[in-house]
Amino acid sequence: MILSDLSKTRKQYRAFIGKKIFIIFVFIFLIFVLSGIAVTIGPMKFSFQDVYKTIINHFHAGCFNIPEMSEAVIWKIRIPRILTALLAGFGLALAGVQMQGILRNPLASPFTLGISAGAGFGASLAVLMGISFIGGKYFLIGNAFLFSLIPAFAIFFLSRIRRISPGVMILAGISLTYIFSAGGTLISYFSQAEDLKALYVWMMGDVGKTTWADLGPFAIVLIISTVMLFWKGWALNIMNAGDETAKSLGVNVERTRIFIMAISSLITASVICFTGMIGFVGLVAPHITRSLIGADNRFLVPASGFFGAAFLLGADIISMKIVEPSVLPVGIITALLGGPLFFLLIIKRKGRQYW
Repeated sequence: MILSDLSKTRKQYRAFIGKKIFIIFVFIFLIFVLSGIAVTIGPMKFSFQDVYKTIINHFHAGCFNIPEMSEAVIWKIRIPRILTALLAGFGLALAGVQMQGILRNPLASPFTLGISAGAGFGASLAVLMGISFIGGKYFLIGNAFLFSLIPAFAIFFLSRIRRISPGVMILAGISLTYIFSAGGTLISYFSQAEDLKALYVWMMGDVGKTTWADLGPFAIVLIISTVMLFWKGWALNIMNAGDETAKSLGVNVERTRIFIMAISSLITASVICFTGMIGFVGLVAPHITRSLIGADNRFLVPASGFFGAAFLLGADIISMKIVEPSVLPVGIITALLGGPLFFLLIIKRKGRQYW
């Protein structure tokens, strides 16, 4: 009887885990489908056959007679755009799910912790006042990256010196958001209209400005950071039971929280400096994924990343189709989709706790 019950329990557990793995593969399949759609749409129309011939011809020149324009549009513009959307969506969702996990707060995200506001202030200094810590073509990217790290380090300092609670971290992030937003608004008030237009376009978020050269360092930072966060998956699972429980099981809660916050902030800063301010991905993607897959971070973390990648790429497809032949900044679409989705998730919870 005991062996029979044990066997039944094992089957139920395997089915339980199998469902989670199946959902992750569904998200991966969705990424491939959306990538295939995205590469064929835009002001210039290409068939699937044209796209794959162009890709093959790039690696094996002379296999097909491909127009030079096709090579330029597909390989130099559309594929980098798709990869940027996938990397940015994966990174923002990954950072969001980690921040929500360590702070045990459903409102935690790169935006509510002030990281995005810091990047916006850095961009304002570069574009409107010409103040940049990095010269050359990366003057705006460098400023956005450096200033996005300031809120993160400020929160680290408070958590290290004052031992503030996760809830107070959220409040500190919101206060920093207001401070940086006020600074950016003040700079904008004394600026020229043309400069304001350039800054405003960056603030709306766009995945179409990165090149193959930009994707290299972007991908390296994301891969290394992802591996480091996966390494902390078990510790984050234990922390979901509460700080005291985690401490009793040997987890250094403060050190783990600071480590995950640092890596998540680095990911967010890397994404924002190349794409601009893309909101709601890091907030909505973890909630949708958690409702489908549960709170086990071994599965929730990769699933959130893959869903975030699919979500941002889907939003980019909508941005290219909604007012053809013009292309809207993808940040507008993520806000239009993310806001109502998050509101529906709140209603669906009906007051239930997230953890």
